[in-house]
Order: sequence, then structure tokens, then C-alpha cells
Amino acid sequence: MNEKELIRLSKRLARHLRHDPAALGLTLTPDGWVAVDALLGALRAHGFPVTRAELDEVVATNTKRRFAFDETGTRIRANQGHSVAVDLGLPDATPPDVLYHGTVAKFLDAIFREGLRPMNRHAVHLSATTDTARTVAARRGKPVILRIDAAAMTAAGHRFQVSANNVWLTTTVPPPYLTLT
Repeated sequence: MNEKELIRLSKRLARHLRHDPAALGLTLTPDGWVAVDALLGALRAHGFPVTRAELDEVVATNTKRRFAFDETGTRIRANQGHSVAVDLGLPDATPPDVLYHGTVAKFLDAIFREGLRPMNRHAVHLSATTDTARTVAARRGKPVILRIDAAAMTAAGHRFQVSANNVWLTTTVPPPYLTLT
């Protein structure tokens, strides 16, 4: 597949594995998995035929590592970013002392007033590097990078998990833990 086709398929998978499985007639397990055969059949039935080899290529080459197969290779799920109810079963983890979040300037007033909130997702997404945060934010405009004092949050009892693709997740980041980089 060429890069444009890979991106198109990745976006389609993100939509249905993170946000709207019902549009394809799919039901995710409580931990977010769906049978690969069911996914491929549903995509085909909705006019978007995908081969197993193409699906394998998207999972293997997606730079954000958004998707994963289970250990048997018969099920697939999104690694994080769901707006539908799933419990990925991620254990609590100790984050690095500092994490980062990329955003754009128009959201800063609300962020410094209310903190970072998950909005329509299950968790706030944080990055271990400024480069990753910048890349995420650049999709919405000129990036602004926030520094999160994860060490202080952990000491205060906030919990973190890390997804299979190294995205740090937490329920909220209150304003006292945020600064501009």
C-alpha cells in the first residue's frame, strides 16, 4: 500500500476501533478487542474491502502504533484514545518526573483555569517527550507545549497508566501541575 492508502485505512480503523464500532455492526469486548475476521468482514460489507496483509501492514507501520493484535493475532484493538466504553486493563505505572501535552494557544485560558480534562475520551493523553507532544498538537495548528509535573502529581496520589504505544494516561491534570515550556 502507498502512504496515502495506509493513512486512509488507519483513519478508518481509528474511527471504528476507538469511536464508532456500531457503524460497522461491530461490538468491542469490554477490553476493546474485536475479532480480525469480523472487522475485515464488516469493512468489506460496508464497501471498504481490506485484506489481512493490508491490515497487518497498517498495524506494523503506523508511526503512532495506534493498533495492536492480541498474542494470537486473531483479535485487534486500538491502544488508547477511545470515546466508547472500554477498559484496556492497563496497570498503574510510575511516570517520568515530567510529561508533556501538546495543544494550541486558543485552549490555554481554559486549560490553565480548568486543567487538562479527557473531554470525549477516557483519559488525558500525555507524552514523554516534547517532540511527540509537538507532533500531536501540530494537527490543530501552531503547537504550544505544556509541561506536567508528573512527580508531584504522583506524590499527591494521581494515578497514571502507559499504553502499548507509550502514551501516558491519567484522568485529569489540575492547573497547579501545568506550566508552559
